[in-house]
Amino acid sequence: MKKLVVLSILGTKLDLGKPERRWDKWRPNVGMCQQPELDIHRIELIHGPRDQKLADIVTGDIAAVSPSTTVRPHVIRLSDPWDLGEVYAALHDFARGYEFDLENEEYLVNITTGTHVVQICWFLLAEARIVPARLLQLSPPKVPMPEEGYAGTHKIVDLDLSKYDAIARRFASESMEAKAFLKNGIATRNPGFNHMIDEIEKVVMRSSAPVLLTGPTGAGKSQLARRIYDLKRSQHQMEGGFIEVNCATLRGDHAMSTLFGHVKGAFTGAAGDRPGLLKAADGGILFLDEIGELGLDEQAMCLRAIEEKRFLPVGSDRETTSDFQLIAGTNRNLAEEVRKGRFREDLYARLNLWTFKLPSLRERKEDIEPNLEFELGRHLLDSGRKVTFNREARDRYLAFASAPSSLWSANFRDLSASVTRMATLANEGRIDLGVVEMEITRLSRAWGAEDGGEAPNLLAAIMGRAAAAALDRFDAVQLEEVVRVCRNSPSASAAGRELFAASRLGKTSTNDADRLKKYLARFGLRFDMLAPR
Repeated sequence: MKKLVVLSILGTKLDLGKPERRWDKWRPNVGMCQQPELDIHRIELIHGPRDQKLADIVTGDIAAVSPSTTVRPHVIRLSDPWDLGEVYAALHDFARGYEFDLENEEYLVNITTGTHVVQICWFLLAEARIVPARLLQLSPPKVPMPEEGYAGTHKIVDLDLSKYDAIARRFASESMEAKAFLKNGIATRNPGFNHMIDEIEKVVMRSSAPVLLTGPTGAGKSQLARRIYDLKRSQHQMEGGFIEVNCATLRGDHAMSTLFGHVKGAFTGAAGDRPGLLKAADGGILFLDEIGELGLDEQAMCLRAIEEKRFLPVGSDRETTSDFQLIAGTNRNLAEEVRKGRFREDLYARLNLWTFKLPSLRERKEDIEPNLEFELGRHLLDSGRKVTFNREARDRYLAFASAPSSLWSANFRDLSASVTRMATLANEGRIDLGVVEMEITRLSRAWGAEDGGEAPNLLAAIMGRAAAAALDRFDAVQLEEVVRVCRNSPSASAAGRELFAASRLGKTSTNDADRLKKYLARFGLRFDMLAPR
C-alpha cells in the first residue's frame, strides 16, 4: 500500500492560535491529521522564513494528534504572495526540485491554506502534472465539537477534468488573473485602459510578434513591458531573460556594438569579443525603449534581426542568431517620424502589427485612487513603514489630484514621487491635512499653478511671471515650444535631435545638445531646469 504524502502551505492566519487556546479553534494543517480516513505518512510543510516559530508550533501539535506523521519543513521566500508570477515560479521550482516517488507514495496538495493566488498555482501545477497529486480541500466543522478537537472535514478532488467540468471552469476563470497581473494587481477603473489590457493579455499569451507601446513619458511603458515578460515566463512561454535598452543613449559604433556585439579587434578598444544585448535576449524579451531615437543604420539591422533572427556582430563575417520577442516603446509619433525620413517605414510596418497607446494619467484620473493605494503599499515594501491617510486628508488630495488643473506632467512618476514625499513626512504613519496641503502647494508650483488654480503660461512657471512677461512675443512662442519638447525628452541630446532635425539633414556631424544648451542660455535656462519634476 502506498504511503500518503501531503504538500501544504503553512496557514499564517488559519493555523495560528494563542498558546493557551490554540486547541479551541479549527486549524487546517492540524485538522487534516485528525481525519480518520487519512493516514498521512508525511507532510511537506512550506512556509516563509519569518514563520519558523509558527511552523515549529504546528509541527509539535501534529505530533500530538498523529505521532506517526512526519513533518518536513521547506522554506520558500515570497516577497508578495499575491504576485501570480512570483508565486507560480516559486512553487514550480519547488516541484521541479522535489523527488516524487510514485511507485511507493501517493500525493495530495492542500489547497485550503495560502492566498487565493497560491491555490490557483497549485491547481495549475496539478493540472499540468508537474505536481502529480490530487487536491485536498479541508473545511471547519459546521458545529464546533471541542471533544473531537475541531478536526473538521475534508474532500479530495481528482483533476480528471472530464469529471469536474464545473471545477475546471471555475479555476480556468480564476487563472485569468493574468489581466490583473499585467496591471500590478491594481483595480483600475478607466474603461479604455482596461480594454487595452484585455487585448494585450490575449496578444502576448497567443503570439510572439513584436509589440509597440506608445504614450507619454511616465505612462508606464517600461513597467508594462516587464510585467508582460514576467507573465509569459510564469506560463513557461520563454526561458530567457528580460533585456531593456534605452535607445536614447545609443549612437554610432557604440550603438552597434551594444546591440549586436563585436569581435575582438573590430575597432580601437575592442580587446575581446562582446555578445551584445540582442544575443543576451535569446529565448526572452528585448525591450527597446525610446526606439524612435535609434539611428537609421541600427534600425536596418534591428529589422533583419527581428525578421530573420540573424545578425552580424560588428567586425565579424560570421552571423549569429537570437530568437527573442521584441517589445518597443516610444513617446514619439512614429508614423510622423516615417514621413520626416527619421524612421524606417519597413521597420515601422513590422512594429505596427500590435500597437498599444498608454494613456497619460490626466486621461485616467479615475485610476488615481487605486494607484494611490498601490503606491502606499510599495512604500511599505520599500521602507517597512505602513502609512495611511486620515479621511479628510485623503478626500482633499483626491479632489486636487482629479481636478482639471492638475497636470501630472510626468504622469505616474509624479504620482509616485508625491506619495513618497507625503509618506516620508507623515507623523506616526498618518498623512494628515497639513501634509497634503504642503504637497498640493509643491505640485502646484512644479506645474506652474498657484493654490491649485489653473496653470498659467508655461514660461511664467519656469522663469517667473516678470521675466516671462518681458519676452518679445516672437521669442516667447519659440521658447515655449522648445521648453515643451525638453520636458517630454529623456535627455538634452534627444530634445536637440527633435528640434534641429531638418537643419541636421545632410551634415556629417552635429552637436544638437550643444546647440540647445546655447539657445537656452540666452534666456538664463538649462535643460535640467526644464525636466518634469
